[in-house]
Amino acid sequence: MKDLNLLVWITQLGMTVAAPLAGFTLLGLWLRNRFGMGKWVVIAGCVIGLISAVSGLRSTLKMLGDMEARKDKPHPPASFNQHE
Repeated sequence: MKDLNLLVWITQLGMTVAAPLAGFTLLGLWLRNRFGMGKWVVIAGCVIGLISAVSGLRSTLKMLGDMEARKDKPHPPASFNQHE
């Protein structure tokens, strides 16, 4: 189960980085081809995608760090109604 959870987080990390970068780049290409805009639209799309990818990477790594820190904390003892 632990390996599956790690696989899910690795997939999430990859999608968080790849999706914005690819999406904004493709949007820039589409705008250039559809409306005849210059190369600057593609460059702007790449820059915005890169900024979004870095932001997503930071937030995902922060979330993973918080989960790891929470895992190390001892759990409070079970109350009377919570144990089996």
